[in-house]
Amino acid sequence: MTLPSVRFLPEAVEDLLETQRWYGARESALAQDFAETVAAAIQRILVSPQSFPLIHGQIRRVVLSRFPYAVYFREQGTEILVIALHGRQDPRRWKQRT
Repeated sequence: MTLPSVRFLPEAVEDLLETQRWYGARESALAQDFAETVAAAIQRILVSPQSFPLIHGQIRRVVLSRFPYAVYFREQGTEILVIALHGRQDPRRWKQRT
């Protein structure tokens, strides 16, 4: 079985880095834990993208364990496009990216 490739929108990369910096400023180990949690979520998406609920059009969401964030993504052919890494901010922030 060939897994799809993953591509992050530049805004999603910034979401990830901004959040990782925020956790790192509180405790450096938290930044690493956050990065590992996101990586595990991406791996779960790659293995079974359609197992996650549709929440806005063709956008799906996987909620992170331990952290109050979710990864928003959609399938585009053989690619997974990560739209946002989003917490409890205003959802209009990521919906504008779709």
